[in-house]
Amino acid sequence: MGIKSYQNPAELLVKEYLLADSFIPYTSIICGICACKMVYDLTQLFSSVYFKSYPSLPKIQRTEWSNRSISTFHAMFITAMSLYFVFWSNLYSDNQYAGMVTFRSSALSTFSLGASVGYFLADLGMIIWFYPSLGGMEYVLHHLLSLAAVAYSMLTGEGQLYTFMVLISETTTPGINLRWYLDTVGMKRSKAYLVNGVVIFVAWFVARVLLFMYLFYHIYLHYDQVKQMHSYGLLLIFVVPSVLSVMNLFWFGKIIRGLRKTLAKRQ
Repeated sequence: MGIKSYQNPAELLVKEYLLADSFIPYTSIICGICACKMVYDLTQLFSSVYFKSYPSLPKIQRTEWSNRSISTFHAMFITAMSLYFVFWSNLYSDNQYAGMVTFRSSALSTFSLGASVGYFLADLGMIIWFYPSLGGMEYVLHHLLSLAAVAYSMLTGEGQLYTFMVLISETTTPGINLRWYLDTVGMKRSKAYLVNGVVIFVAWFVARVLLFMYLFYHIYLHYDQVKQMHSYGLLLIFVVPSVLSVMNLFWFGKIIRGLRKTLAKRQ
């Protein structure tokens, strides 16, 4: 009886407040930050038990080891949600007559973006705290741009389709992190390292080059709807993908050079 008396108020709190439309952005951000903390702690626990080389790593490398597990977890989550909303959900379909595509949103899409905001906040905090061990200024710029665009889209509901298109590029993150793990444990000359490099090359070209071309093409086709967005939203829609595109091409060049070196060493 006592348990039930506590259960009903708890259910009411979750349903009427935490999952209410006005609270979803803030609830999702908190969930994203808590998930990062949980993944970080679990990674430390499991790595110390199942990876013999982990305890012998320098402290900063153990920190980066756990930090990369966070980015991998976020990448898998947000890539799955982004692919669903962009290609399978009817939320942003042109066949739906629910208003302009640039202003469509749902509780699930907003929650997904909020969880991503939580990740970018947590990861940016770690990058700044340990700067420059976890990444240089290009990573800070990347996270600030991503954070601004995702947070605006989450809070206003504007341009969520294009935000999810950009977030699909996170599909390359697990491969990048796996490459670092293989290098750290001394498997740089292994076949797995070579295969990983080829997969990264293909994934990067599709998700961070071709997909961005499709994004700009979609904006062109729907420009009559895009121009109805507020000025700050328009700024983010055009500036953030453009800057990220340049950064993606720069990193793509480094990936090509790295893959060439790996192939040359195996000949």
